[in-house]
Amino acid sequence: MSLWQVERLGRRGDGVAAGDAGRALAPLTLPGERIEGEAQDGRIAAPRIVTPSADRVRPICAHYRACGGCSLMHASDGFTTAWKRQVVEAALAARGLPAPIEAVHVSPPLSRRRAVLSGKRTKKGALVGFHARASDVIVDLAECHVMRPQITAALPLLRQITVAGASRSAELSMTVIHGPAGLDLTITGGKPLDPALFQTLAALADQGDLARLTWQDQAGDSQSITRRPPALPMGRARVVPPPGAFLQATPDGEGALLAAVRGMTAGATRIVDLFAGCGTFALPLAEAATVHAVEGLAAPLAALDAGWRAAPGLGRVTTEIRDLARRPLMADELERFDAIVIDPPRAGAEAQAREIARSRVGRLAFVACDPVNFSRDAQLLADGGFRLTRLIVVDQFRWSPHVETVAEFVRT
Repeated sequence: MSLWQVERLGRRGDGVAAGDAGRALAPLTLPGERIEGEAQDGRIAAPRIVTPSADRVRPICAHYRACGGCSLMHASDGFTTAWKRQVVEAALAARGLPAPIEAVHVSPPLSRRRAVLSGKRTKKGALVGFHARASDVIVDLAECHVMRPQITAALPLLRQITVAGASRSAELSMTVIHGPAGLDLTITGGKPLDPALFQTLAALADQGDLARLTWQDQAGDSQSITRRPPALPMGRARVVPPPGAFLQATPDGEGALLAAVRGMTAGATRIVDLFAGCGTFALPLAEAATVHAVEGLAAPLAALDAGWRAAPGLGRVTTEIRDLARRPLMADELERFDAIVIDPPRAGAEAQAREIARSRVGRLAFVACDPVNFSRDAQLLADGGFRLTRLIVVDQFRWSPHVETVAEFVRT
């Protein structure tokens, strides 16, 4: 067995280990640890810990070594928080930018309200869970310390649904959202929804007291069984998101992001919300301003608009369907607003950031979920005359390498 020294963690949470053969990635290790193992294709698949780090703790989940849902449960909370802060600082430092981190907010265990699980039929029943680490094998879950207990309690029902509606060759993707109305379940990749399967699924929805069950077969045909609207609060409004919609992973993390965005846009009366989704920021901000919400998909904007129309006392909210990666709002379009909120996908918002930099808008709240892509966009803004004045790190994906930030930019 070769000996290795773990120097640091890579961006995905694996240890970067140095040895006589060079460097290799070692999962489930920590900086400073000495390990044994053989590297293949630059990876030590099963490292044995020789000298553990003082930051090593016993994982609390029985599935941890196999399940790919978490990758840092072997590290102390203090280490993980400091490492995620460092990831953000390093990404900005590589661009020569400051990292004025004001706080790090970590969501508690058992708080994730949205999860995407996989389901597969077997000879004896079904497997439902997350994929094993670096594998297409599904780890059949009996417990989870990340998801809300209401989602974990539904695992037996999800296995029944998988047996009823999955072909032996296909894997189901199961987006589960828990809200005040109960569980909202969206399944893709299933069998065609013939009358017999519809009747079976309706009975299972009743059995599990689901708010909504949406079935999308392999051909893309979709149908929903709605027992009650799965409405979610967004400020004073209540929004029924489209099936499988993107939401902030935890209400706690969403609250931290929203509080920061409110503070960064305080006093603005005309706000544009870019990549607005279902209205996470647009609807609460409409309590004190008029808001123009821009999003590339029609369904989330329709949900946002319906929520706004049913909520009393909000400022005017207008919506626009627009692919901001291909057709960003131009500088002259942005100048009718006095503050911008932007929450792009993981790839960031390079094209839109260039136009914001060209505009004369004075304030920007930037929510990001990838520090490297965020630092690229932040440099574009800095080159255009903006200064990064405040930064809050939000960790909604506990025990994973993912990290979010919300940043305030002010034009100098």
